[in-house]
Parts: sequence; structure tokens; C-alpha cells
Amino acid sequence: MLHSHRMEVFACRASEDFARKVVDCLNKRMTPGEAPCHLGDLEVTPFSDGEFQPIFNESVRGATVYIIQSTIPPADNLMELLLAIDAAKRASADKVIAVMPYFGWARQDRKDRPRVAIGAKLVANLLRAAGADRIMTCDLHAEQIQGFFDIPVDHCFASKVFVPYIHDLNLDNLTIASPDMGGAKRANAYAKALTTPEQECGVVLCHKTRARANVVAEIKAIGEVQGKNIIIVDDMIDTAGTLCKAAEMLMEKGAASVRACATHGLLSGKALENIAKSPLKEVFITDTIPHPELANNPKIRIVSMTEVFAMMIDKVYNYESVSAEFLTR
Repeated sequence: MLHSHRMEVFACRASEDFARKVVDCLNKRMTPGEAPCHLGDLEVTPFSDGEFQPIFNESVRGATVYIIQSTIPPADNLMELLLAIDAAKRASADKVIAVMPYFGWARQDRKDRPRVAIGAKLVANLLRAAGADRIMTCDLHAEQIQGFFDIPVDHCFASKVFVPYIHDLNLDNLTIASPDMGGAKRANAYAKALTTPEQECGVVLCHKTRARANVVAEIKAIGEVQGKNIIIVDDMIDTAGTLCKAAEMLMEKGAASVRACATHGLLSGKALENIAKSPLKEVFITDTIPHPELANNPKIRIVSMTEVFAMMIDKVYNYESVSAEFLTR
């Protein structure tokens, strides 16, 4: 190690399994003779009225503390992370780094109509006020959210695990699709990474209009679809309404097959039912949001991001550059 103070890794309740796997990956990266990393003892004590209090059952004085928690709904998960950060600072941790595999409220990144909150900015302010010295997260819904923070933000991308996974499928006539115009940059980056000397990977953009929030009125495709094996890439799947409509439209236009990969599987409402009934051949998501019930789902595959986060934690702790590894769409 380049410094003497120690690393301590803790997990809040929503991301305990994810954190255990991160610790396992960190230990695999250790050089011989280094003390193994362990998942620290962070207890959450509930009160009868619904309040709760995180308690560190071991010393964090002078340590660099990593607290892993995805801020998925309900809001308790965000509050638990904030309280844990505050507790670590008050226990004299040298630095507190919030590791947020999924950053909740990221869709509220701008004032797109009158009299609405900018939730992503509010969450950024709360994390800083609680005492976070750094944020680590993955596939923000809007990259400009990084600018809401006055502390460093390490932003990695699921393309690190999805691109090799897609390569291994060995699909002919591969084409990447974006489910909306806002995902054009992501789709182009995937297509560039998946283009080989033998095969150029094309891009299809889907243009959608919404009837209201979470309800899509119409989707049109821009690009060549006929006979293509298409993979729709996105940052999240919520109700899967847009995704399934896009898959139906692409199959109607002559696609050979349609798959999807999305970093964050929110899978709310009738998402699983929608995916099951859709023409989607497979759906790939990561484990940034826990879904143990999907282990035997015939359509959904879970690809782990734990090794990526372990690598990022290790490099930041040792003052090594992460740009070459992570800052690519």
C-alpha cells in the first residue's frame, strides 16, 4: 500500500450481498503479505415507530471508510446511507466514500416543467451535508449529475461487463439500438466497441412519444432493422413498457431477434410480466439492484458489477488512475 491508514468497507442493508462480493474481489487483488479486507460490522437498530439508527460496532478512527448502498426505493435506503456517513464522520473516520452502485432520484436531473423538484441535486447536497468526501457510482441516468457535486465523483459504466458478454454471444448481423434519442451516445459507444474486422456493428435509434410518465404512445425506428440481431442498450429498466414496445416494433420491422441490456433493473410494477410476454429473447441486467428472485428466470440474466467496483475502490485507495479503466461509454 502507498499509505499507512487502513481501508474499512461497510454495507447498508440494501446492498449487503453486493458488498460481500466486492470484498471477495478486493481480497483477490491483494498482494501476498497484505492483510485481507473484511466486511465491517455495521448494525442498524430499528425503533418501534419506524426510525432506525446505524451503529459501527468496530473502530473507524483514522480509516478510509467505504459505505456501499444502492439508494433504491423506498427513501429509507437513502436515509440509511446518510445516517451511516454521518456516524462514520462523528467516529473520526479520515475519509468517508459513498459507494452507490445505483444512484436513486437520478431521473430528476432538471426542471423540465414548472414547480417540480430537482431531486438529483437535492440528493447530492444531502450526501455532502452528511459528510461524504467522495462518491462512486455507475451509469448515472444523466452524466451531468456529476456537476451537482463539489466533491470527486468516480463514474463507471456497465459497458465494462456488457461488451465482453455481448461479444461472447457471437451474433451475426449485430446491431445496437437505443430505446430513445437520449441514449444515442451510449448506443454509438457500444457499437464502436463491438465492431470487429469481420463485422461492423450498426446502430438503430428509437424515437418515442409519451402519453404520460411511464406510458409510451408511439415508437419509430431510425436505421436498418431487417434481418438484424438487435440488442437494445439502456441505463435502467423500470416498468419495461418502453423496452417491450421497442422490441415489438423492431420485430415487426423484420429484426431476426431482439435482446436488451440495462445496467439497473428496477423492474417495478408489471415489468417482469411485460418482459415475459414480450418478443425479447433475453434481457441482461447487472446486480447494482438486488434481485435474488430472478436466479432462475428464463429470460433475465444477471451480470455482476462487483469486480468493477472492487477495482475502482482499490485504485482510488492506492491513488491510481481510473480513467483508462472506467471512463468510457
